[in-house]
Amino acid sequence: MVAAAVAAVGVADVRRHMSEAPALSDRGLQSTTLANGIRVVTDRMPLARSVSSGIWVKIGGRDEDESLAGASHFLEHLLFKGTEARSARSIAEDVESVGGEMNAHTSREYTAFYTRLPDHAWRMGVEILGDILAAPAFRAHEVEAERQVILEEILMSLDTPDDVVHQQLAEAMFPGHPLGREVLGSADTVTDMSRDQIRSFFGAHYRPANLVVVAAGNLEHDEFVASVERTLGLAAGGVESTRTPPPIEVESLRVVDKPIEQVHLALGWRGVGFDHDDRYALGVANQILGGGMSSRLFQEIREERGLVYTVYSYAASYTDSGAMTVYAGTGAKRVAELLEVLDAELDRFVAGGVTERELEIAKGYLTGATVLGLEDSGGRMSRVGRTLMHRDDVLSIDEQLDTLRSVTAADVQRVAAKVLSHPRTTSAVGPVNESVFA
Repeated sequence: MVAAAVAAVGVADVRRHMSEAPALSDRGLQSTTLANGIRVVTDRMPLARSVSSGIWVKIGGRDEDESLAGASHFLEHLLFKGTEARSARSIAEDVESVGGEMNAHTSREYTAFYTRLPDHAWRMGVEILGDILAAPAFRAHEVEAERQVILEEILMSLDTPDDVVHQQLAEAMFPGHPLGREVLGSADTVTDMSRDQIRSFFGAHYRPANLVVVAAGNLEHDEFVASVERTLGLAAGGVESTRTPPPIEVESLRVVDKPIEQVHLALGWRGVGFDHDDRYALGVANQILGGGMSSRLFQEIREERGLVYTVYSYAASYTDSGAMTVYAGTGAKRVAELLEVLDAELDRFVAGGVTERELEIAKGYLTGATVLGLEDSGGRMSRVGRTLMHRDDVLSIDEQLDTLRSVTAADVQRVAAKVLSHPRTTSAVGPVNESVFA
């Protein structure tokens, strides 16, 4: 229906009102802004045999009212259920008939819908994505069926203690703020959310002001722009959500007593935002601390002491905040020892800094992983989409790699000392007595 309406007014007439988007640092990318404000970015890979296309929506869990917690994730499920012209079955059959893939995911700050298809079939992917964003059906029986699927997903998460410990940590690190909410929502909010409320949330937020369309692979920019125009060119309106930074206060401890075999621990500190100058230095610090098998935590806690099966750290960055997290799981009788070793390693990390060899390994891993991710059209599409959810520009690969390589040992020690000096939050799930944290 949308495509027919655009054809009636003439694509050429509409395209006269398009404009080139702000110049991108990555000269391998091309960008055009449609007349209605939707930004379209392509990354051409002439030797690839696939095209990955994605519609990125700058709306996530933090943009929902508390009573609608989980609405973005609900829509992630619902939009692929079908449109006025397509059923969920026909969408799946069309994609699978050419060996393609389709999926979606929801985060605290954005939702993404994407396909990966052979290069001869990429137009079908754009048509499907455009259709589900322009004319979702919201059929009553499909809303109810998907509600039950999501409730099962929530139950599955609640039965997974390492999911629970991370959610408890988020709630304690961002108390009373939507960054701390479970992206899935709760059983109560998902049960109570009406079809009309979901449709209204979609109508208010899934509009051009919040949409970016990205593709990577063997395709031509102008042809891709024209295909997006035919499906989404008549969409209008929308206002970016107003986001409030989280307060500085955190909770120090969350304990959930569960009769399971292990105690799952997560330690968290406030980190840095996506555009912060220290983000790359914190990434290197994280890699050295607990980002891989050669990291300090893995080597000391698992390999040398055999205290755990799994131990790792990670850094997350949001628009206006961030988090640094350490996770480990062990038997109830070894929790005190695990905490003692963790504290000793963290103190040593801050006080003693890192060696040049550790720095070399961490930067080598991060730069190498970045380069390897560029071989896949899906990885390149996701890199651009994620970045444009936070800023208007995308660094070139060389700029990104140069920034990583420029991180020094002094940078790592400085940012580690800064972040790990923030108030610490601890969450624990399992058969543990709170006195161990005293």
